[in-house]
Amino acid sequence: MNRASKDRIQEWIEGMAQFNATPEFGTTRILFTKPELENRKYVREEMMNLGLDVHEDAIGNIYAVRKGTDSSLPPVWTGSHIDTVPNAGNYDGMAGVVCGLEAVRLFNEVGAVHKRDICVIVYTSEEPTRFGLSCLGSRAMSGDMSLEHTRKIKDNSGRSLYDKLTELGYDVDLDYDDIRRDKGDVYASVELHIEQNRNLEQAGKTIGVVRKICAPSIYNAEITGVQSHAGGTDMGARRDAFAALSEMELALEKMAQECESEYNTATIGHVEVIPNAVNVIPGKVRFSVDIRDCNWDSKQKLIHQMQTEFEQIASRRNVILNMEEENNDMPLSCDDAICSLIENSCEKFDLENMDMISGPYHDSLFVGKFAPTAMIFVPSHNGISHSPDEYTSYEDLASGADVLADVLLKLANE
Repeated sequence: MNRASKDRIQEWIEGMAQFNATPEFGTTRILFTKPELENRKYVREEMMNLGLDVHEDAIGNIYAVRKGTDSSLPPVWTGSHIDTVPNAGNYDGMAGVVCGLEAVRLFNEVGAVHKRDICVIVYTSEEPTRFGLSCLGSRAMSGDMSLEHTRKIKDNSGRSLYDKLTELGYDVDLDYDDIRRDKGDVYASVELHIEQNRNLEQAGKTIGVVRKICAPSIYNAEITGVQSHAGGTDMGARRDAFAALSEMELALEKMAQECESEYNTATIGHVEVIPNAVNVIPGKVRFSVDIRDCNWDSKQKLIHQMQTEFEQIASRRNVILNMEEENNDMPLSCDDAICSLIENSCEKFDLENMDMISGPYHDSLFVGKFAPTAMIFVPSHNGISHSPDEYTSYEDLASGADVLADVLLKLANE
């Protein structure tokens, strides 16, 4: 089989980059906004230009199928997402879709024959930007997001996901159950993604073989103290909500640093201080907690420790703490057999590789609930992602596409 074309990959990446709400600063392409809808149209057209059968499900996942000789067999999947966080780069998610398309182009070029269908997927809204919950499309596939849940999650305007899907013409009531996949429905899934860290670059390796994917646990919390005058209230009389949060943040950082897990993180990323005035003691603070771990047990231990210590801090500072769990997902160990195929392909193409744990989570986390799953990482320059400075060389993307195509074809002929 011929080698992947970095020029073709670049053409597709730049083709998607034109659909952008913030061309003056990075790339912003939020789910079901005009740029995202236009990008969907562009990607579907490129898929059809490759001769693929293209359709969407009731939550907007896009499927592009290259038929095998026996479509009754469970298919092989690849793909990623095309939505972004605000002011992002052009590679997170898009690299996986483009390299999937490049794999298909290579198959077409040599007339490759395979038994199983090969499907390139664009998963709906891997980023949580619009509805506050990540991986909407793959969550629906795995059964982790019900039809009723689509009515409950809302964007900042108060519009529910269900209402937006209905507005766009998706027959959610009739077709939502068809999104769900059970074990055995998909033979295998391989997602290519940029690393979003600097381990590959520092090690001088081209390919990361992902062995584990960390899973998130997200909490929305509120601290209620007493709003008061910054000059008139002496330090001993204060019930400062923000001071309590500051202590909680430092405690959480220490807990995560001392956690015995192989890899974990803990982040307070969103903070809303009320009333947020220079001469007023904050009476209320709303904030988020993001805990990730590649091990379920150590994650639950850290969550319990966090809840206990946060309550103790709130009691000591005479404020009220309320926390609600948004989600508590299960980490994924990738399929050893597929990982071995990735390593073998790296040897075939003389590409240095290394085993990795993915701190960021991806749609593969949920696909892994119903199908053997693995991921291929390619380097991120300086480890930067979710930023206009995000960059992966087209040479590295082409190398990743070579490995992806080789693995997909082997799986599709098993």
